Amino acid sequence: MEFVRSLAHPDEIRALLRFRFGGGRETVTPSPKENSLSPTMKRCVWLLQKTSRSFAAVIQALDEELRGPVCIFYLVLRALDTVEDDMTIPLATKVPLLKTFYSRLEDPVWKYTESQEKDRIVLEDFPVISAEYRALAPAYRRVISDICRRMGEGMTEYLEVHPDTEEDWNKYCHYVAGLVGIGLSQLFSASGSEEEQIGREEKLANSMGLFLQKTNIIRDYLEDINDGRIFWPKSVHRKKRKFTTSKIAARLRFGQNSRPI
Repeated sequence: MEFVRSLAHPDEIRALLRFRFGGGRETVTPSPKENSLSPTMKRCVWLLQKTSRSFAAVIQALDEELRGPVCIFYLVLRALDTVEDDMTIPLATKVPLLKTFYSRLEDPVWKYTESQEKDRIVLEDFPVISAEYRALAPAYRRVISDICRRMGEGMTEYLEVHPDTEEDWNKYCHYVAGLVGIGLSQLFSASGSEEEQIGREEKLANSMGLFLQKTNIIRDYLEDINDGRIFWPKSVHRKKRKFTTSKIAARLRFGQNSRPI
């Protein structure tokens, strides 16, 4: 049934066949007519590939109608996330920046050059990203701006407060990942690729975002502790009282994480 549905989207069939028989994700590239992009969009594609090879491959395999909007959506949120992740930005600067970040999309010259994060290039090149954002159809712009606003507001709640309960954890993951799933569903719906109902299925999209974010938190547990951040709720640690955050970190540092906790 899914294959039959894909027949209405030839680009999907082509991408699937390239991926399956052509040697992997490197073969999933835009068709020739999409190589004649504007200079700013070419730069955005480069930024996408620079900051996420896996997302770049997936986005390039999308229908032509969605490829640009999803690329810009990713880059805008990558820029926002870079501000949140940068521990060198003072809170007095970071909080208002996160809360008003969505408004920077309408500013053709705004950029941020004080970040020390590895993906700071998206902040330094933000005028390129915002230019392509403003060139999108209004329906796409509304989705991207709204998700950016909601995410930025939510991020400020956890800059100084770590999740205490699993409910807090779910709320944090909603802000930083669940909203991504919601936004993508809305973009697909706005493009006509999916029914309007898909864009309104926030619970399902949010659930998928939480799953992915929690996977990342588990993977990056030691890295986050070394950076002075803890994203696992305290209630999880209380279930195993003898294993404090510092003890778990020490075990991971010495390569003993294979032992059961």
